[in-house]
Amino acid sequence: MRDHVIAVDVGTGSARAGVVDRSGRLLARSEHAIIMHVEGEDIAEQSSEQIWAAVCIAVKGALEATGLSAARIAGIGFDATCSLVLRDTLGAPLALTAKDGQAFDTIVWLDHRAIAEAEECTHTGHAVIQHSGGTLSPEMQIPKLLWLKRQRPDLWARLGSAFDLADFLTWRATGSNARSLSTLTSKWGYLHGTSSPWPTDFLGVIGLSDLTTRAALPDTGVPVGQAIGRLGADAARDLGLDAGIPVGAGMVDAYAGALGVLGRHAADGAEALSGRYALIGGTSSCVVSFAPKPLFRHSVWGPYNEAVFAGSWLTEAGQSATGALLNHILGMHAAGGEPSVARHRAVIERVQAMLAAHGPGFADEINILPDFHGNRSPFADPKLTGMMTGLTLDQSFDGLCRIYWRACVAIALGLRQVLETMHAGETGPVRLHLTGGHVKNALLNELYGDVAGCEVSIPQTDDAVLVGTAINAATAAGLYTSLADAGRAMAPTSVSRPPNLSTRKDQYDRDYRRFLAMQELRATLATI
Repeated sequence: MRDHVIAVDVGTGSARAGVVDRSGRLLARSEHAIIMHVEGEDIAEQSSEQIWAAVCIAVKGALEATGLSAARIAGIGFDATCSLVLRDTLGAPLALTAKDGQAFDTIVWLDHRAIAEAEECTHTGHAVIQHSGGTLSPEMQIPKLLWLKRQRPDLWARLGSAFDLADFLTWRATGSNARSLSTLTSKWGYLHGTSSPWPTDFLGVIGLSDLTTRAALPDTGVPVGQAIGRLGADAARDLGLDAGIPVGAGMVDAYAGALGVLGRHAADGAEALSGRYALIGGTSSCVVSFAPKPLFRHSVWGPYNEAVFAGSWLTEAGQSATGALLNHILGMHAAGGEPSVARHRAVIERVQAMLAAHGPGFADEINILPDFHGNRSPFADPKLTGMMTGLTLDQSFDGLCRIYWRACVAIALGLRQVLETMHAGETGPVRLHLTGGHVKNALLNELYGDVAGCEVSIPQTDDAVLVGTAINAATAAGLYTSLADAGRAMAPTSVSRPPNLSTRKDQYDRDYRRFLAMQELRATLATI
């Protein structure tokens, strides 16, 4: 009986796979690292072949850990970061860089090489830009491909197809060139629901009139919850699965997380999702919400029509460096080192002891702006930089813990500003549903609610992102008739934590005023 699904989540640093039953229970999870080639601050590349190999290792490991046979698997789904995979006319990797035996053909989502091209696109003022918060990010695919055409015409001439990473994985699994609405609407300027969803006038103005042909982009997208094809024989052998099982349309990783934590509410209609914000915290942080009508906000990506749920518009805001900032703090400090799980845990435990002894104001002299890799919301400026004040010559472990704590506070203050931007003009309370790696950081779990002054729901699962992808896979495989039905049955229960409003008033409101003042100071310094 085929009553389980495989969910694959490809993040920035690893591929994760899980085996999930039809009730949403994650039976086993396996992970394999992904190599990244980095040059300076703006260049980050990966190998799609190495990513696929990591996916196969993770899937086999997860299935083996359950003891289930491949005959129990009804379908498979993929979510991934919005990295850009380049292939030549024969379908082979189109390498930007060749090094150490790897063909790096994938521009990582966080790569900022296309800042100038993104600014040029923004200046057109086209409707595509309005669906990106008024500013096109260099993390989107069109600026990156415009960079490729201008800076690497040799590669552009050989380009046969370009994929969002999730769509590459479904192509590799099925051989189908079909693309997902989840990726097309959010990263490619595809205006789903309009008479001409590909904005040919915009593409012509910026010099990419040949984009859809060169990148082999289809005219329509496949909704989340539908099969994009069936698993091919070669891919089935690579993954250790049976050929012919349905493969769900690919998903943006953050949207899979949103489906995982909000899926059980979708059955009650689009209005039931109002005021609910999914925070997917990892290397960066994404905040995702849904509405029955399009809502436009400066610096908020979207609204994207049916990027996940039919009849709903998705909006997304975020912070460019959150987990990456904490890793950076550990790596740059004399008492830090390689940002391993164990080192994070040691720092967090010491911070908790310092909090118990001295309260949340124990490092008040330190203030941080967390924009170490630009700012998505509310400024939509990839060139903004971070700031730190209150530093001394202290190189001790406790000195590191003070900075780490204040970096966590800064991340939560940034989230408060993001939520204020997204919820502007709306009524009703804000409810935050947390998923991603930040669930494991006890400091952030408390800070998010206390600083933002909202209830935080934490899912009772090891990985709500994988469960969200499993909901997609189960629907595509026919185990459920709709995403809403699958969400009701499979989305995890959660534990809610109310905010400590007294701590917010006594401590974090003052921190927020300092936070805003630092932003004003940064703007002033830039004018001198």
